[in-house]
Amino acid sequence: MRRKIHYLDYHVFIPYIILVIMGIIMVYSASSNILLINGFKPATYGIRQAIYAAVAFFGFGIPIFALKLDVFKKQKFVIWFMMISLVMLVYLVGMKIIKGSSAAVNGAVGWIDLGFINLQPLEVAKLALVIYLAYMLDKRDGQLVRGQIWKQLGRPAAIAAVMMALVIVEPDFGGTAILFMIVLVMFSVSGVPTAVALRWLALIVISVAAIFIIVVTWNPKFLQESYQFQRLMSFLHPFQLERKGGAQLVNSYYAIHNGNIFGVGLGNSMQKRGYLPEPYTDFILSITAEELGVAGAALILILLFYLMWSIMEVGLHANSQFNALICFGVTTILFTETLFNVGAVLGLLPITGVTLPFMSYGGSSMIVLTASVALVLNISANEKMAREELEVIA
Repeated sequence: MRRKIHYLDYHVFIPYIILVIMGIIMVYSASSNILLINGFKPATYGIRQAIYAAVAFFGFGIPIFALKLDVFKKQKFVIWFMMISLVMLVYLVGMKIIKGSSAAVNGAVGWIDLGFINLQPLEVAKLALVIYLAYMLDKRDGQLVRGQIWKQLGRPAAIAAVMMALVIVEPDFGGTAILFMIVLVMFSVSGVPTAVALRWLALIVISVAAIFIIVVTWNPKFLQESYQFQRLMSFLHPFQLERKGGAQLVNSYYAIHNGNIFGVGLGNSMQKRGYLPEPYTDFILSITAEELGVAGAALILILLFYLMWSIMEVGLHANSQFNALICFGVTTILFTETLFNVGAVLGLLPITGVTLPFMSYGGSSMIVLTASVALVLNISANEKMAREELEVIA
C-alpha cells in the first residue's frame, strides 16, 4: 500500500477530490432552504452527503486501491459480483409485480430501503457490467474476427441484455441507456471490426429515432397517464405543460438565466426555494449555474471532462486489455451520466433522472463512482510500477 501511494495518479485523484468537495457544498446549498421550510435542520443533506463521501472513500476507495489487481480478474469475484447485481435487480422487479405503483418513487421502482441508505442496484450494476465485460472480452482477445464475432460475444451480450431488460422494467430508461452505452463502447474498443460496430450503431440510432417518432406522433391513450410519457411530452413542450410536468425544465431555464456569468452568490438561489423540485438531485447543475454562474457550472464540467480524459489516458497506455477496458468502461459511465444530466438540464434531452457524477445527492452513486475511480487508480499505479520494473531490467 505504501509503495502504491508513491505511484498515485494525481491527474485522476485531484479532480475527483475537488468534485466531491464541491458536490457536498452544492448539496448543502441546494437543499438547505427546503429542509428549513419543512422543519428540518438545513445542513441535514449536506452532512449526509459528506458522510456518504467519507464512507465511499475510506470504506471502498482505499481498500479497492490497496487490493491486488489480480483480485478483480478472478473468475469467482467477477461471477459473484455480477450475480449479486442481477439478484438485486430481480428483487426490484419482484417488488414492482407485488406492490405495483405503491413501490415506485418518481415513477420507477429503483431503490432498496436498507434503513441507513436507499440502495440503488442500478449503480452497482454499472460497475458490475464493466468488470464482467472487461473480464470476458479480455479472455476473447484476438478471437473477435469476422465469422466468429457473434459466437464469441453471444454470452456476454445475453447477460448484458438480461440486465438491461430488468432495468427497463422498473422502468428506468436512462439507466438502460447507460448500460447499453457501456456495452457498445466496450465491445467496440475490444477488437470488433469498425464496419461491424458502425452497422450496429446505425441500426440502434435508426430504431430509437423510429420509436421516438412513432410514440410522439401516435400519442396513445394508455401511455398518456404514465410518468415516463409525461416527462417526454414535457421535454417537447415544457412551457405549454408547465403545470403537468414541465416545471422542472422551465425553472431550470430560469435558474441558468438568473445566474448569468458569475451567479447571484452561494446560497442565494431563488429557484431552490420551492420552484425547482428536488434541486439537490438531478437539477443540481441548474442551482450551481444560478449561484455560481455559468463560470461555476463550466468549472464543474471542465473538472469532469478532465477526470474522464485522465482515466482514458490510463486506459490508452495500459499494457493489459483488461486494464484498458476497465478504464474505457468507467469513462463511459462518467461521460454518459454527464451527457444525460446536462442534456436534461438544458432541455436538449428528455429528463431521465440521471444524476450528475459526484455532484448530485446520493449514497449509492457516490460509493460506486468512488469505487470505480479507486479501481482506475489501482490500475494506474500497477501500470507505473510495471513500467519502472521493465526500465530497471533494461
